[in-house]
Amino acid sequence: MVAAGLFCERGYHLVGVDEIAAVVGISGPAVYRHFPTKYAILVHASRELIAGVLAAGEPEGADDDPVGRLDAILAGLARFAVEQRAVGALYQWEYRYLAPEHRAEFRTGLATLIGRLTTPLREVRPELSPATADVLARAALSTFGSLSTHRAAVPRGRAEPALRRLAWAMLRADDTEPAPVTVPAAEPGVRPSSRREILLTEAIRLFHRLGYHAVSMDDIGTAAGIHASSVYRYFPGKADLLAAAYYRASERLAAMTESALSGAGDAAGALRRLVDSYVAFSFEQSDLVSVYVSENNNLPDDDRHQLRRTQRMHVEEWVRLLTTVRPDLPVTEARVLVHAALNLVSDLGRAARFARGMGAEARVAELALSALHA
Repeated sequence: MVAAGLFCERGYHLVGVDEIAAVVGISGPAVYRHFPTKYAILVHASRELIAGVLAAGEPEGADDDPVGRLDAILAGLARFAVEQRAVGALYQWEYRYLAPEHRAEFRTGLATLIGRLTTPLREVRPELSPATADVLARAALSTFGSLSTHRAAVPRGRAEPALRRLAWAMLRADDTEPAPVTVPAAEPGVRPSSRREILLTEAIRLFHRLGYHAVSMDDIGTAAGIHASSVYRYFPGKADLLAAAYYRASERLAAMTESALSGAGDAAGALRRLVDSYVAFSFEQSDLVSVYVSENNNLPDDDRHQLRRTQRMHVEEWVRLLTTVRPDLPVTEARVLVHAALNLVSDLGRAARFARGMGAEARVAELALSALHA
């Protein structure tokens, strides 16, 4: 799991074989006696992760009663999430660098795990449709994975019970399927006239779809209809485009937060508005939000440190509101709940392909709010 930890901490493309070897305590050439390429290490790490999760989700001596069986599964997954916190994020973003056949393996393992949850869940809640049970199971799994998406300190004695409680809150969530909302058909719109704006828009789209390292300045110029050599007149390099995307996301999140807070009558109302606004923003700006939560490691150092401070301030605003609404909740646990809610929006939004008007936004918002009140 050493390589998996490094991939999660720094990003797959920024980790070299020699660095992996140094942490393990062997020479670089010795690594190649075990793995022919760095990619083979990534495949092995993803297989180890899914095998570990499946083992954790099939505890020995699980109760035959469906509630007891579910609780045993959730306890095992909570323990695994805490013990393997350093590598859990591999499932979320680094796995996109896998070839299609290896992604299929990963998805098969995930489907098996979801089935282990949905089978007893539908015994406990027979009114659930298969689709709703699947969403609730994915939401529960997202809460476990959320621990790997942040570095906030949380004692293990608090982390495991909090994650278990979170997962139960997802599985017990209201099964009412939100009615589809009529969303006006997207208009072709007028393409931005500023070449700088066009370049940034296309860069965000490509970074989201392919990952930062798979995109070249030539690719961005071609997508924008601009000669490659002209791209550098607007951005000195690809990292500057990425930083510009992050600053844009930060500015829009700040404006969204201010608007949500200024229109609320009390802390509970502000928290509800904040959740709704964040979900709406994530669905409307899915490419930008996906880049914002996945490409931190590729920012220039100065920008990365500044933007991480901004991200922490955004999280702390949620924590402040949550502890105002729930004054008995310890701050450390509040951070766990906030990160779980934010991660839910990202995970479930991607699973629903950020489809607007199909009820997904309302369901995601309700689940995120349930996470905050777990």
